[in-house]
Amino acid sequence: MTIRTIIVDDEDLARRGIRALLARAPDVEVIAECGNAREAIEAMRADPPDLVFLDVQMPGKSGFDVIEAIGAPHCPYIVFVTAHDDFAIRAFDVHALDYLLKPLNEHRFAAALERVRKAMAGAEERSIGRRLARLAATLGHVTDHSTAPVPPDRIPVKTGGRVVVIRIADVDWVKAEHDYVSLYVGEKSWLVRETIASIESRFAGAGLVRIHRSTLVNIDRVRELRPLDKGEFQVILHNGAELKLSRNFRAALPRLAGAVV
Repeated sequence: MTIRTIIVDDEDLARRGIRALLARAPDVEVIAECGNAREAIEAMRADPPDLVFLDVQMPGKSGFDVIEAIGAPHCPYIVFVTAHDDFAIRAFDVHALDYLLKPLNEHRFAAALERVRKAMAGAEERSIGRRLARLAATLGHVTDHSTAPVPPDRIPVKTGGRVVVIRIADVDWVKAEHDYVSLYVGEKSWLVRETIASIESRFAGAGLVRIHRSTLVNIDRVRELRPLDKGEFQVILHNGAELKLSRNFRAALPRLAGAVV
């Protein structure tokens, strides 16, 4: 029995790591590698695999969006790959065929692959569609980079083998760092693997406002606005931080001005 497999991860290094581990399994054939959800959906529709190693968090659509697009009843076996070991993992363990934490552990990877073999042989529940449907019901609607249903006023941050829950009300400002963002809270900063657009859309109602293509600010932290040239403003926070509001985001002025009036 050959296990026809697709690897889905936006990080090339992660894809190569999975491929290297699969190279030791003579019964596995990698038929495609995908760097994002769109490529994964196209590949799965064009040539349905038996198994997909699916990254949970990717720029744009998430791994859950892939499942939604394919349709749970038509999905192959899924092994989730995630860098986050927070409470969502408990739902993965109950409802998904298996999950793997980054960085990948060789023995844990082999155990996951053995579960796949048993499932394909009929030793485990074959209806992965029902299991994924229950997973979706447990986690709720997941969009963009979120991995679990967290309250709309906080965000989990993995650091040093633990998960710190950051209240959005405590965030002073947010800075884009490519596919990551830095959350500035007092004298500390926390790196989160999400885009600034995702953070903006999720937490705009909690007081985070876009003032620059790479900057969000908590309106409750704004102390002063100073006009600059060309319609721009300097935004001074209560902790003394100085940020810039670019003219492309002047629509944020009413909310910022209301914060300092």
